[in-house]
Amino acid sequence: MGEIKTIEFKDGVLYLIDQRKLPNSYEIFECRTYKDVNFAIKDMVVRGAPAIGAAAAYGMVLAAKEFINEEKESFFKKMEEALEILSKSRPTAVNLMWAINRMKKVIENNKELELQDLYELLKKEADDIYYEDIETNKNMAKFGNEIIKENAVILTHCNTGALATVGYGTALGVIREAHYSGKNIFVYADETRPRLQGAKLTAWELVQEGIPAKLIADSVAATLIRDGKIDVILVGADRIALNGDTANKIGTFMLSAIAKIYHVPFYVVAPTSTIDFNIETGKEIVIEERSPEEVTHINGVRIPPEGIEVYNPAFDVTPHENITGIITEKGIIRPPFRENILKLK
Repeated sequence: MGEIKTIEFKDGVLYLIDQRKLPNSYEIFECRTYKDVNFAIKDMVVRGAPAIGAAAAYGMVLAAKEFINEEKESFFKKMEEALEILSKSRPTAVNLMWAINRMKKVIENNKELELQDLYELLKKEADDIYYEDIETNKNMAKFGNEIIKENAVILTHCNTGALATVGYGTALGVIREAHYSGKNIFVYADETRPRLQGAKLTAWELVQEGIPAKLIADSVAATLIRDGKIDVILVGADRIALNGDTANKIGTFMLSAIAKIYHVPFYVVAPTSTIDFNIETGKEIVIEERSPEEVTHINGVRIPPEGIEVYNPAFDVTPHENITGIITEKGIIRPPFRENILKLK
């Protein structure tokens, strides 16, 4: 299989791999309006913090295309509405706001231009976000590969691959790099309940790439870690606070706590666009709660009895003291995190 193209914008249409349908069917979801993009982000057609950011940027391009024949005043009003709607599509991933703010700046700094010229500038900014993401991931993969030993057994959680980004991936990008550089690695992938991104998406990417791996139920990880079977844990991130506290897919905190007890290195792999320089600690991160059906149903089949209530947070926060290092495109940030994160700013 060639390169996985999670996102592609061509001829005024945003094409997304429909990640709700993988691995059983490979379908492309077409976004022709910014409202289609809003739906795609909310319903997790597209997911993963960097991918959401890029998709939202193209959502703004689609909005500009839709409103280009309006009077200027009306155009800017409608663009503001679109910015507002897209910025609320998923609350936890900071890359979403980062991308939206970049698009907003382009609009604010070029209000005097003809609308067609402004459209071109917005398209260029979205393209920049797209290509920067691939570049960023390849750089992260190189830095991350430095900490992977020959014959390493790696544990990962959720999906942090090409599907979670524009291409290549964050934590899975490091795994790819280690595999391609001949390190003879082996991967254990958590299935990642409740949406099973590990079983459906990470497993799919690992099979596509021919990387030796086994899929495990989330609760198996603790036993493998205790028994000394895991050399390193690599996870992604949706938001990182100044002190290094990190929000990631639910289940990440539990892994970090067990890794700490058994002295297994625990690395977060994320671009610097995932760092929220406006929050001091993970306590300030809004944790999105998703629908009960994600827990009560698997592929549309109900598992528990009617009448049981459900608590379904999409993310949890891993405290910085459980993290060995944060692998970014600019290098590996190690403790003291606050001091070293501020250097990046």
